[in-house]
Amino acid sequence: MTTQPVDDGIYYGWFVTAACFLGTFVIFGISYSFGVFFEPLATDFDLSRGATSLVFSVQTLTIYVGAALFGGLADRYGVTRLMAVGVFLLAGGLLWTSVANSVTALGIAYGVVTALGMGLIYVVSYATVPRWFERRRGFASGVASAGLGVGMVAVAPVAAVLIARYGWREAYLVLVAGLIALLVVATVMIEDDPRNRDVVSAREFPDGYPATRNQRRSWLEQARDVVGVATSRRFTLVFLGWVLIYGSLYVTLVHLVAHVTDLGMDARIGALALSVIGATTATARFGIGFASDHLGRSRTFVGCSIVMAGSMLALPVLTSPAGILSFAIVFGTAYGGNGALLSPLTVDLFGPDDANALFGVISLSFAVSGLLAPPLAGLSYDLLGSYTPAFVIAGVTGLAGAALTALATRE
Repeated sequence: MTTQPVDDGIYYGWFVTAACFLGTFVIFGISYSFGVFFEPLATDFDLSRGATSLVFSVQTLTIYVGAALFGGLADRYGVTRLMAVGVFLLAGGLLWTSVANSVTALGIAYGVVTALGMGLIYVVSYATVPRWFERRRGFASGVASAGLGVGMVAVAPVAAVLIARYGWREAYLVLVAGLIALLVVATVMIEDDPRNRDVVSAREFPDGYPATRNQRRSWLEQARDVVGVATSRRFTLVFLGWVLIYGSLYVTLVHLVAHVTDLGMDARIGALALSVIGATTATARFGIGFASDHLGRSRTFVGCSIVMAGSMLALPVLTSPAGILSFAIVFGTAYGGNGALLSPLTVDLFGPDDANALFGVISLSFAVSGLLAPPLAGLSYDLLGSYTPAFVIAGVTGLAGAALTALATRE
């Protein structure tokens, strides 16, 4: 153990939690509002639904590939520097997106530059909080990741209003101004771990902060350590499980608004449903994150994943506004529950060493889901004229993913 545990005023871990909340608020507020921009982009660039979905998929792939490639930089050089670089890339990418005049420019600006900035901010915002907490790791991580849900609630409807009044290009310009300001605040507040401030909460770490491997390892030594964990059977099971679980998430985020309009409802019902998912996700992350510290984080994660998949299976028969909103409540609550436990579960299963690098690598599972699920769902619709097959397949694979994750946590 290292560093003598002390309690002196407000534990700085809560300031770090607030910074990470702002980070998740911004990156997922932007990313998960893509469904609102979906139809305007398809119309402006004359794209099919499958092709428009691919823009989102490229963005998702880049977010998590960037997190995997550069997460180790945070372990080596500090989270503040990585966050600052992410803010710069995100701002530049969104500004470029607003003036893109071709599909290629849109793909590079939004799908690569903006997404790479998101990836750097993402890995810092998720992997830093578990280093500051042990006893309340689930709750603190739930609070930090609740920014995702709040971002959906705030950004998606605001974007819808801005698009209706000014167009999608101007909407991005307005969004970037406010959201980057929040990220600057987060960058100032973020800190690597309690050792940097020589204060470790006795309430969180009654036996002191756990000793970690020498941070002066060479690049080769660090890479060897990360690869050793990432190639283990347990890591592989978790990775595959998350690929299958979160396919339903990306199908929902990209296609729910279009599905609602196909049912003859106003697109605003779909936008409202996304906001409801965001609201319930945020609420669940507070409550379920707290409960998981007492019920067991692994068990809670698997249970929420099963409910998430089950709600997807029910979606095809929900054809009224009330039905769609009911789906949003259940799906959002379940996603909030397992989403709150992503980084705590990673640290619980694989330890705090190289937390940013390992979380970045396992987050490639989201890249696989995000790359494949939306365009396949869009292609299914283009060929069959219905989203029902895509929704059913997403639900079934989600159940399989929950089973794989449960198997990994019991080893």
